[in-house]
Amino acid sequence: MASPPGRQLVASVAAVVVVAATVGALVGGFPDLHVYRYAGRSVLDQWPAYRYDDPVTGYPLTYPPFAALLMVPVAVLPGWAAAGLWTGLSAGCLAAAVVLTGRASGRPVPWPWVLAASLAALALEPVWQNYVFGQVNAILMLLVLVDVLRPERRWSGVLIGIAAGVKLTPLVFVVLLVVVGQRAAAARAAAAFAATVIVGLVAFPGAASYWTDGLLDPGRVGPPALDHNQSVSGALTRVLEPPLPTVLWLAVAVPLAAGVLLVAREWWRRGDRALAACLAALAMLLASPVSWSHHWVWALPMALALWQRSRVAALLWTAVFVARPMLWLPWGEGREHDWRWWEHLPGNAYVLAALGVVAWLAVTARSGAPSSRGQRSSSSCSRRARRR
Repeated sequence: MASPPGRQLVASVAAVVVVAATVGALVGGFPDLHVYRYAGRSVLDQWPAYRYDDPVTGYPLTYPPFAALLMVPVAVLPGWAAAGLWTGLSAGCLAAAVVLTGRASGRPVPWPWVLAASLAALALEPVWQNYVFGQVNAILMLLVLVDVLRPERRWSGVLIGIAAGVKLTPLVFVVLLVVVGQRAAAARAAAAFAATVIVGLVAFPGAASYWTDGLLDPGRVGPPALDHNQSVSGALTRVLEPPLPTVLWLAVAVPLAAGVLLVAREWWRRGDRALAACLAALAMLLASPVSWSHHWVWALPMALALWQRSRVAALLWTAVFVARPMLWLPWGEGREHDWRWWEHLPGNAYVLAALGVVAWLAVTARSGAPSSRGQRSSSSCSRRARRR
């Protein structure tokens, strides 16, 4: 007797988690996970982690204090167990994101598709980097998708607030909820974020120093001009001599992010919440002062959402993140400032791909073409009419 589709989906996601956890436990050595564990230990030992760098990697803690509280579980585990748990959790969140994006687009999500997409996602540079570094981005992406795709639920918005408590950039989705008229969910997200700030200040030693010093120091997270920083700020910094004036960054990033959110609102109104969520993610990535390439894990749900609109657009989008052209050039140690003018095109590949997709979707929305969901609804009505 065949298993119900829902049970098959759960089993496929569980299989992805088990395989990824096993590989993660065997490989280990993820540098950013070391920093997360360092943060969790600092909570347990009650000492100021922002004052010192992680002794294993030499990397500083760059996340809000609330993030350190959430890292306590991986801090108390042995290294191999923490690596396995973290890798399995990340893989499960990516697989769940595939399911949610597909369902939000109105398409059935068969379990073989989940397995295939989870495996194929390894070819995307942001996803691969997320695994290699032991990053938190896939987990945060799922939290955001759960709330954005179903904002009418009673507690929708809380997960976005928690995600923003770990990394500030998901606050962009609060703005999205406001502009699409989901103000109750936006209020819950803002309240949840405020709660994470208060909890972090109370429970984490030296937490205030993050908000007074670390938050305003973009160089603390790494050299802003590094080609892995695929944001508007990174692109400008590679052209100009650092440091980039804050006024210039804001003058470019804020209007650009606002424009992308307006395009997202249009697609939301047309019934494509998955595409709207992915567009808001592009606004976040473009406007952030630092968007490392592994932050672009949103390339996966965006590819799936684009697939419903245009196979060509989805394939071109995916090709950019498989090819990762910015790594074809000399990079690191300030070599980005020596690029010739044309080298800035592949050197800012993710930024330009995002701008291209936003422009195409803006034109498509204004053309009045029916959404994929609307097309399916019309086809269904036609079939019923023919039956009559």
